[in-house]
Amino acid sequence: MSTGTAHRADFRASDLRPGDPYELSGGRAIYCAPTGGDGSRGTLLGGEVLDTDPAVEEAGVDAGFAPAPHDLRAPDIAVGNVPDAPGWIPGVPPLAVEYAGVGQEEQKLQEKIRDLLAAGTRWVWVVRLLGERHVEVHEARKPVVRRRTGQMLSAPGVLRNEVPVEALFDRTAAHEVTLRNLLQRRGYESLDAVREEGRDEGRDAGREQGLAPLVHQFERRLGRPLSEEERRSLSARLLHLGPARLGDVVLDLDPAALAAWLADANAA
Repeated sequence: MSTGTAHRADFRASDLRPGDPYELSGGRAIYCAPTGGDGSRGTLLGGEVLDTDPAVEEAGVDAGFAPAPHDLRAPDIAVGNVPDAPGWIPGVPPLAVEYAGVGQEEQKLQEKIRDLLAAGTRWVWVVRLLGERHVEVHEARKPVVRRRTGQMLSAPGVLRNEVPVEALFDRTAAHEVTLRNLLQRRGYESLDAVREEGRDEGRDAGREQGLAPLVHQFERRLGRPLSEEERRSLSARLLHLGPARLGDVVLDLDPAALAAWLADANAA
């Protein structure tokens, strides 16, 4: 987000309205210019990645936070403390993300990072879009850590999952992480888990289809319906012995012997 500073230094958050292109730092108004295409795309991608994390209940883009009367800060992405309500938000988000591209005034960015951390934000991730893309991790009273493509970002207590650095600016990576997050929200750990469930259901359906004619043959031989326990026994033996062996059994044994065979857990 490109920024410039107005000369007046006594503004209060209450002096500004949603839509005004300013942030405040100690009463000084800081103009916030529109971002470029790379920052715009990144904000959209990063927002969907972070908002879909299974642990996240609230996230927003350009949300205005007023931790003090003369301060108003709007991170590109905020995770946590973003209520669905009008007006400025008291406090700050636990995780904030800023995209830094062409036109970014570094002094103003550092000031914004300091303001957020001083007000209680636990992490500020700065996505650097110029040169080799990477992410800087800022925490209060800790050295800045740089994470590059192929490395992971974490925010324990805010996010459930680690975030690949490239998911904050690469569309393919962002969509893969978003899909994983959405599946986890539905109770699946991954797309492979969904596929495995489908294979299990297919196997179960196939077993039921193979069992139906055998049930019919056994019931005709016995002259009565099978009990639920007998059906379970027959299903288990179909899996272990195969349909040919069960076909031989139903043809070779008389009704009394067949009933005894079903009741004998060790019969083969």
